[in-house]
Amino acid sequence: MEKEKIYAAIDHTVLKQTTTWQDVVRLCDQAIAGGAASVCIPPSYVARAKEYVADKMAVCTVIGFPNGYQTTLVKLVETKEALSAGADEIDVVVNLGDIKNGDWDLVQQELTALKKACGKKVLKVIIECCYLTEEEKIKMCEIITALGIDYIKTSTGFGSGGATIEDIELFKQHIGPEVKIKAAGGIRDLAAAEQYLNLGVSRIGSSNILNH
Repeated sequence: MEKEKIYAAIDHTVLKQTTTWQDVVRLCDQAIAGGAASVCIPPSYVARAKEYVADKMAVCTVIGFPNGYQTTLVKLVETKEALSAGADEIDVVVNLGDIKNGDWDLVQQELTALKKACGKKVLKVIIECCYLTEEEKIKMCEIITALGIDYIKTSTGFGSGGATIEDIELFKQHIGPEVKIKAAGGIRDLAAAEQYLNLGVSRIGSSNILNH
């Protein structure tokens, strides 16, 4: 696979707690030069980053990150503010406690509200696979498909594990044809990214690949 094709699938990411504006500028410059799909940055930098990249690059940000246990109202406020600031894509962490409680109606209600808030903007739901059982992952595939959400995403990169081949294969069996997959967490080089793309993943979350 050509390097440029891999780059075009990357959400070039910097989400460390100590991220500076200069880190974001460097990320944006690398993403533009490499032809990445987007830059994924902290919400506090969205407005400045959107002004900096203009129409050269999509800006993605994270909501309810990295734990997912904020209330739905807080996530909605975060989402609407990010969109108003110019975010093109939203990556939101699902409420893992609701999943573990088996409160599927609450999960669905929250994601329905977030999908409505995003409108035509891209919404990716991070289900943090490392903390879920196979049955819980399957149920999330079903909910995300039913709600017409754009992407299911494996991981935040802040949990106990990242993307795995097994989880991608499981997603492929249980998501609908309109749902895309984003693999994130632990994907650090072109070879690993290519492996996931060959499995049918549409996006790769990585802070490293475009640095080389």
